[in-house]
Amino acid sequence: MQTEIVIAGFGGQGALFAGQILAFAAIDSGLDVTWMPSYGPEMRGGTANCTVVIADEEIGSPLVRHAKAAVVLNLPSLEKYEPLLAKDGVLIVNASLVNRSVTRSDVDGLLIPAQEIAETIGNRRLTNMVMLGALVQKLPVLPLKAIEDALNNHLPERHRRMLPSNLEALRQGAAYARGELKVEGVGLGALEPTETVAPTSV
Repeated sequence: MQTEIVIAGFGGQGALFAGQILAFAAIDSGLDVTWMPSYGPEMRGGTANCTVVIADEEIGSPLVRHAKAAVVLNLPSLEKYEPLLAKDGVLIVNASLVNRSVTRSDVDGLLIPAQEIAETIGNRRLTNMVMLGALVQKLPVLPLKAIEDALNNHLPERHRRMLPSNLEALRQGAAYARGELKVEGVGLGALEPTETVAPTSV
Protein backbone atom coordinates (compact mmCIF):
# COMPACT_ATOMS: atom_id res chain seq x y z
CA MET A 1 0.00 0.00 0.00
CA GLN A 2 1.25 3.48 -0.86
CA THR A 3 -0.26 6.81 0.17
CA GLU A 4 0.74 10.18 -1.30
CA ILE A 5 0.05 13.39 0.64
CA VAL A 6 0.59 17.05 -0.24
CA ILE A 7 0.76 19.78 2.42
CA ALA A 8 0.79 23.32 1.04
CA GLY A 9 0.51 26.95 2.12
CA PHE A 10 2.37 30.22 2.41
CA GLY A 11 5.96 30.15 3.58
CA GLY A 12 6.02 30.43 7.36
CA GLN A 13 2.70 28.59 7.92
CA GLY A 14 4.47 25.38 8.90
CA ALA A 15 3.50 23.21 5.93
CA LEU A 16 7.00 21.74 5.67
CA PHE A 17 7.25 21.06 9.40
CA ALA A 18 3.88 19.29 9.39
CA GLY A 19 5.15 17.10 6.56
CA GLN A 20 8.34 16.34 8.44
CA ILE A 21 6.45 15.23 11.53
CA LEU A 22 4.24 13.02 9.38
CA ALA A 23 7.33 11.52 7.75
CA PHE A 24 9.04 10.92 11.09
CA ALA A 25 5.91 9.20 12.38
CA ALA A 26 5.95 6.86 9.38
CA ILE A 27 9.65 6.08 9.83
CA ASP A 28 9.19 5.41 13.53
CA SER A 29 6.31 3.06 12.62
CA GLY A 30 8.60 0.99 10.41
CA LEU A 31 7.24 2.24 7.08
CA ASP A 32 9.08 3.48 4.02
CA VAL A 33 8.70 7.22 3.46
CA THR A 34 9.87 10.09 1.29
CA TRP A 35 9.56 13.80 2.13
CA MET A 36 10.15 16.33 -0.62
CA PRO A 37 9.92 20.09 0.03
CA SER A 38 9.30 22.81 -2.54
CA TYR A 39 9.74 26.53 -2.03
CA GLY A 40 8.51 29.59 -3.88
CA PRO A 41 10.70 32.62 -4.69
CA GLU A 42 10.64 33.71 -1.05
CA MET A 43 10.55 31.25 1.81
CA ARG A 44 8.39 33.40 4.07
CA GLY A 45 5.34 34.90 2.42
CA GLY A 46 5.94 32.96 -0.79
CA THR A 47 4.66 29.46 -1.45
CA ALA A 48 5.84 26.39 0.40
CA ASN A 49 4.68 22.83 0.02
CA CYS A 50 5.90 19.31 0.52
CA THR A 51 4.94 15.85 -0.59
CA VAL A 52 5.04 12.86 1.73
CA VAL A 53 4.84 9.33 0.35
CA ILE A 54 4.22 6.55 2.88
CA ALA A 55 4.38 2.88 1.91
CA ASP A 56 4.81 -0.59 3.34
CA GLU A 57 7.26 -1.45 0.55
CA GLU A 58 10.03 0.30 -1.36
CA ILE A 59 8.93 3.60 -2.90
CA GLY A 60 9.74 3.88 -6.59
CA SER A 61 9.62 7.69 -6.83
CA PRO A 62 8.98 10.61 -4.45
CA LEU A 63 7.19 12.52 -7.20
CA VAL A 64 3.42 12.88 -6.77
CA ARG A 65 0.98 13.67 -9.58
CA HIS A 66 -2.38 12.80 -8.03
CA ALA A 67 -2.15 12.68 -4.25
CA LYS A 68 -4.49 10.64 -2.10
CA ALA A 69 -4.71 13.54 0.34
CA ALA A 70 -4.03 17.27 0.37
CA VAL A 71 -3.78 19.65 3.31
CA VAL A 72 -4.17 23.21 2.05
CA LEU A 73 -3.51 26.17 4.32
CA ASN A 74 -4.54 28.96 1.91
CA LEU A 75 -6.62 29.68 -1.17
CA PRO A 76 -3.84 29.47 -3.80
CA SER A 77 -3.00 25.97 -2.54
CA LEU A 78 -6.65 24.92 -2.76
CA GLU A 79 -6.88 26.25 -6.31
CA LYS A 80 -3.77 24.32 -7.30
CA TYR A 81 -4.27 20.98 -5.59
CA GLU A 82 -8.02 20.38 -5.56
CA PRO A 83 -8.07 19.56 -9.30
CA LEU A 84 -5.03 17.27 -8.91
CA LEU A 85 -6.34 15.23 -5.99
CA ALA A 86 -7.08 11.57 -6.73
CA LYS A 87 -10.71 10.47 -6.89
CA ASP A 88 -12.03 9.55 -3.42
CA GLY A 89 -9.12 11.46 -1.91
CA VAL A 90 -9.12 13.50 1.31
CA LEU A 91 -8.95 17.31 1.17
CA ILE A 92 -8.37 19.25 4.40
CA VAL A 93 -8.94 23.00 3.93
CA ASN A 94 -8.05 25.82 6.31
CA ALA A 95 -11.38 27.66 6.32
CA SER A 96 -9.78 30.52 8.25
CA LEU A 97 -8.03 31.71 5.06
CA VAL A 98 -10.13 30.17 2.28
CA ASN A 99 -13.26 31.96 1.12
CA ARG A 100 -14.91 29.15 -0.79
CA SER A 101 -16.03 25.56 -0.33
CA VAL A 102 -14.65 22.44 -1.95
CA THR A 103 -16.16 22.15 -5.43
CA ARG A 104 -15.42 18.51 -6.22
CA SER A 105 -18.05 15.96 -5.23
CA ASP A 106 -15.78 12.94 -5.65
CA VAL A 107 -13.44 13.77 -2.74
CA ASP A 108 -13.88 13.81 1.03
CA GLY A 109 -13.49 17.50 1.84
CA LEU A 110 -13.26 19.02 5.31
CA LEU A 111 -13.24 22.77 5.92
CA ILE A 112 -11.78 23.39 9.35
CA PRO A 113 -11.38 26.79 11.09
CA ALA A 114 -7.84 25.84 12.03
CA GLN A 115 -6.55 29.24 13.09
CA GLU A 116 -9.53 29.84 15.36
CA ILE A 117 -8.99 26.45 16.96
CA ALA A 118 -5.31 27.26 17.41
CA GLU A 119 -6.26 30.54 19.09
CA THR A 120 -8.38 28.68 21.65
CA ILE A 121 -5.21 26.78 22.61
CA GLY A 122 -3.39 30.09 22.99
CA ASN A 123 -1.42 30.53 19.78
CA ARG A 124 -2.82 30.77 16.26
CA ARG A 125 0.58 29.72 14.92
CA LEU A 126 -0.34 26.14 15.86
CA THR A 127 -2.62 26.03 12.81
CA ASN A 128 -0.40 23.51 11.02
CA MET A 129 -0.74 20.98 13.84
CA VAL A 130 -4.53 21.45 13.95
CA MET A 131 -4.60 20.65 10.23
CA LEU A 132 -2.33 17.63 10.65
CA GLY A 133 -4.56 16.26 13.40
CA ALA A 134 -7.58 16.57 11.10
CA LEU A 135 -5.70 14.80 8.31
CA VAL A 136 -4.76 11.72 10.31
CA GLN A 137 -8.33 11.47 11.59
CA LYS A 138 -9.76 11.49 8.05
CA LEU A 139 -6.97 9.48 6.36
CA PRO A 140 -6.20 6.23 8.20
CA VAL A 141 -2.57 6.01 7.15
CA LEU A 142 -1.16 6.47 10.68
CA PRO A 143 -2.79 6.65 14.12
CA LEU A 144 -2.82 9.94 15.97
CA LYS A 145 -0.61 8.38 18.66
CA ALA A 146 2.15 7.88 16.09
CA ILE A 147 2.08 11.60 15.25
CA GLU A 148 2.14 12.52 18.93
CA ASP A 149 5.11 10.22 19.51
CA ALA A 150 6.94 11.73 16.52
CA LEU A 151 6.50 15.22 17.96
CA ASN A 152 7.77 14.03 21.31
CA ASN A 153 10.75 12.23 19.79
CA HIS A 154 11.83 14.75 17.15
CA LEU A 155 10.90 18.23 18.36
CA PRO A 156 14.20 20.11 18.88
CA GLU A 157 15.19 20.87 22.44
CA ARG A 158 14.82 24.62 21.91
CA HIS A 159 11.12 24.08 21.13
CA ARG A 160 10.33 21.55 23.86
CA ARG A 161 8.31 24.08 25.81
CA MET A 162 5.83 24.10 22.93
CA LEU A 163 5.28 20.32 22.99
CA PRO A 164 2.09 20.35 25.13
CA SER A 165 0.39 22.97 22.94
CA ASN A 166 1.43 21.18 19.74
CA LEU A 167 -0.03 17.93 21.09
CA GLU A 168 -3.24 19.73 22.06
CA ALA A 169 -3.48 21.24 18.58
CA LEU A 170 -3.22 17.77 17.03
CA ARG A 171 -5.97 16.44 19.30
CA GLN A 172 -8.26 19.40 18.68
CA GLY A 173 -7.87 19.01 14.91
CA ALA A 174 -8.71 15.33 15.15
CA ALA A 175 -11.70 16.07 17.36
CA TYR A 176 -13.04 18.59 14.84
CA ALA A 177 -12.68 16.03 12.05
CA ARG A 178 -14.68 13.55 14.15
CA GLY A 179 -17.44 16.14 14.61
CA GLU A 180 -16.79 16.42 18.34
CA LEU A 181 -15.62 20.04 18.38
CA LYS A 182 -17.66 23.09 17.40
CA VAL A 183 -16.29 26.57 16.79
CA GLU A 184 -18.90 29.31 16.98
CA GLY A 185 -19.10 32.45 14.85
CA VAL A 186 -16.62 31.43 12.18
CA GLY A 187 -16.92 32.39 8.51
CA LEU A 188 -14.85 31.41 5.52
CA GLY A 189 -11.62 33.33 5.02
CA ALA A 190 -11.99 35.39 8.17
CA LEU A 191 -8.36 35.77 9.23
CA GLU A 192 -4.96 36.90 8.03
CA PRO A 193 -2.17 34.32 7.62
CA THR A 194 0.40 33.96 10.35
CA GLU A 195 3.73 32.23 10.70
CA THR A 196 3.96 28.97 12.60
CA VAL A 197 5.62 28.73 15.99
CA ALA A 198 7.07 25.36 15.07
CA PRO A 199 10.46 25.12 13.35
CA THR A 200 10.60 24.58 9.60
CA SER A 201 13.25 21.88 10.06
CA VAL A 202 14.16 19.46 12.82
